[in-house]
Amino acid sequence: MIRDLMKILGPEHHRAVKVYLSWLLAYSLLQGVAMVALVPVLRALLTGDVDTAWRWLAVVLAAVIATCVARYQQAMHGFTLSLVTLTSLHHRLGDHVASLPLGWFTSEKVGRLSRSATTGTLMVTNVTAHMLTPLVSGILTPAVVVAAMLVLDWRLGLATCACAPVLWLTHRWAVNSVGRGEELTDAAGTEAGNRVVEFARDQQVLRAFGRTTEGYRPLEEAIEGQKTAGRRLLLMAAPRLLANGLGVQLAFVAVIAFGLVLAVNGVLDPVTLIALIALAARFVGPLAEVAAHSGMTRMAANDLRRLASIFDERPADEPAVSRTATKPGEIELTDVHFGYQPGVPVLKGISFRVPARGMTAIVGPSGSGKSTVTRLIMRLFDVDSGTVSVGGVDVREQSTKDLMAQLSVVLQDVYLFDDTLEANIRVGKPWATVEEVREAARIAGVDEIVARLPGGWSAKVGEGGASLSGGERQRVSVARAVLKDAPIVLLDEATAALDPENERYVQEMLRTLMDRSTLLVIAHKLPTVVAADRILVLDDGGVAEAGTHEELLAANGRYTEFWTERRRTQGWRLVSTEETK
Repeated sequence: MIRDLMKILGPEHHRAVKVYLSWLLAYSLLQGVAMVALVPVLRALLTGDVDTAWRWLAVVLAAVIATCVARYQQAMHGFTLSLVTLTSLHHRLGDHVASLPLGWFTSEKVGRLSRSATTGTLMVTNVTAHMLTPLVSGILTPAVVVAAMLVLDWRLGLATCACAPVLWLTHRWAVNSVGRGEELTDAAGTEAGNRVVEFARDQQVLRAFGRTTEGYRPLEEAIEGQKTAGRRLLLMAAPRLLANGLGVQLAFVAVIAFGLVLAVNGVLDPVTLIALIALAARFVGPLAEVAAHSGMTRMAANDLRRLASIFDERPADEPAVSRTATKPGEIELTDVHFGYQPGVPVLKGISFRVPARGMTAIVGPSGSGKSTVTRLIMRLFDVDSGTVSVGGVDVREQSTKDLMAQLSVVLQDVYLFDDTLEANIRVGKPWATVEEVREAARIAGVDEIVARLPGGWSAKVGEGGASLSGGERQRVSVARAVLKDAPIVLLDEATAALDPENERYVQEMLRTLMDRSTLLVIAHKLPTVVAADRILVLDDGGVAEAGTHEELLAANGRYTEFWTERRRTQGWRLVSTEETK
């Protein structure tokens, strides 16, 4: 737990954690010393030695004062660390997440990140403010008591030591069951949270199919799974936690019984027995507190481990010195092999070069690796072997900042922030002038959207751009790319689902950018493909054909099949039964 806490708080707070732990150790040990010092006080009082009692009482008073000072110091340092966590952990977590490879951000990991950033952060604050104190003092204080009992009467001390393994085993039995149950409830809670977000985002689809009353089965199943996991946690943990607490009390009874046997047999005098029983009572108190907090302590340890595991994720490799592009606007893949999973290749030794300026289109069947190519160019993932070069330099030899400065990306799925239209366009170039923003909007057709929206440029688009249609969101994405004016523009099926009006604006943007940028377009629409200067046909993880539209048609190969199929589907239309009569 301490190791995970250090990792979460970061090197800059290691000294503060060590100071806190030092005061916590001092408090725990001094508390044990204060308890042990009561034994000679009781013994002196029971034998009528008042002077000795007063001297030992002074020792007790000094130990209590030192304990109070240590307790105050460790509490203040613990609360300080809690405040540090509340004020800086999210920033530290955000900085680390921003350094991770973009391919790390799967839906599962994003769900885990969201849960850890909320409940995990609160748990870290509780650990330093509340949880570590009873845990550490509950172990060290009884250890001091046991050491003193071994000195005062070795027989009773050994009897107390004999209880330790039993107490340890029952404690581990209890907390392990809590840990397993908590992992199940955490996984179920994460799944339910993801399904709730999915349910909220997919309301348009669900309502379109009348799914408004009977609910959404994946969400219902996730919630039911969460309930089942919660019940299982209670059934697993409650009996074991009760047994753990009972074990502590039975150990105390066993020590008392053994002491009485010694006293009855004349081995131990009654005065010493009474004093040691009082000491044994203080031995049981901290252990009982550990038993009472064992469930929460284990759950806290699990939360810390999950949060620390995020910091264990390796950031994207960044070169010590980023190389400057030597061939601006050029893209080249050389013998690239890549697969998302070991043993399942997607690209198998693919090689091609995209010259600067102009437009290159990539076509091919589903699963041929078209989108994978753009992800490797953006370095969302690193190749298994081979080289991906942008601007004449291997992407692994460029910093993320320098690489992305050369790229503008227009994807089919567009996300807009809950902000104004202008702010969403400025994502492409925050320092752009008003005139540059307006010109980019004009080219992408966003000015026509502005004229229709109440509030114009100041109109909020809603979370994810909910107040705009899919085609309008695509236009905003295009405006971002135009405004950024990068040497290379990647378009991943950007026109696949557009209506004719929105497609017209995208096509106009393509014509505008062809003169000043390199366009690499994954396309299915025939007008986009025909307009390309060069076409790459991917199949089975490699380049099956390459050339112009006319050259590829003349070759009568894979591209001809693609072209014929697309021409045939363009003629499809829905016909009513009346028309067929």
